[in-house]
Amino acid sequence: MRALLVVNPAATTTSARTREVIARALASEVKLEVAPTECRGHARELARRAMESGSVELVVAFGGDGTVNEVVNGLLHHGPNPGGLPRLAVVPGGSTNVFARALGLPNHAVEATGVLLDALYRGREREIGLGLAGGLEGTRDEEVPDRWFTFCAGLGFDAGVVGGVEQQRERGRRSTHALYLRQMVRQFLRDPHRGRGTITLERPDAQPVRDLSTAIVCNTAPWTFLGNRPVYAAPRASFDDALDVVGLTRMSTTAMTRYATQLLRSSPERGPRGGNVVVLHDVTGFTLLSQAPLPFQLDGDHLGVRFGVRFTGVRRALRVIV
Repeated sequence: MRALLVVNPAATTTSARTREVIARALASEVKLEVAPTECRGHARELARRAMESGSVELVVAFGGDGTVNEVVNGLLHHGPNPGGLPRLAVVPGGSTNVFARALGLPNHAVEATGVLLDALYRGREREIGLGLAGGLEGTRDEEVPDRWFTFCAGLGFDAGVVGGVEQQRERGRRSTHALYLRQMVRQFLRDPHRGRGTITLERPDAQPVRDLSTAIVCNTAPWTFLGNRPVYAAPRASFDDALDVVGLTRMSTTAMTRYATQLLRSSPERGPRGGNVVVLHDVTGFTLLSQAPLPFQLDGDHLGVRFGVRFTGVRRALRVIV
């Protein structure tokens, strides 16, 4: 099998030695080409070229969730091909690695490589669904190009937290869970829309859900991790279904304290709940429309502000080596 290893040298938990060891291990099982990324967006371009040229049968993403997202968007640049879905493998190298861990891989690059080698030897792979987000017609964001996501998207509060963390990282701060918690507090205190929500969720053949303060879209569970602890915003979300949505209609101090406690105590059987929590399961298509510009994120990557986003859950979009 011919494979391309897309490596992010700037990934949080990788080193030159680790990258060399993993490349040699993979080369023992496949005919391997190694391509380090040089800038943001490069991983997407590398994966796109590999797909269009037909030069490889497998692309391995070695990095964090951002690297994986870029590679997936490169593989699906022309959309899924039911007759031959692109094939992906992941070696976790970031600070959280939600996608890799949601697939059941160890959160350690060398250990995950061992699982990957065994899967290649035994021919283990699975087809998974993905989310697709794009511009919403009739808004100033309608020309925004479509973008795939692997595990989550967010409009509002959580995206603001992601944006704050990215700003701190650009200033030289390390990506830690403490940094995320500090940004959550800051985002809550300065959020001008927490008193009254500005988001409306619309879907075919259903009444609109209005006045959401924030909305989280999940393609799998868990939603994220705090250290080794999984956090479930939408416990029923699955790579085998379409998308799940969790929305909050109230973000007072009391309500946010309750939501935070519920998330910390969440499990595969139980997530956030209450009269101000809206939960939708296995939704194929819907839109989020905001009266004011709100921060937007995909797979932990802050993408600026949006007035509207169109979401589609696409089943069987990708093959993953696991």
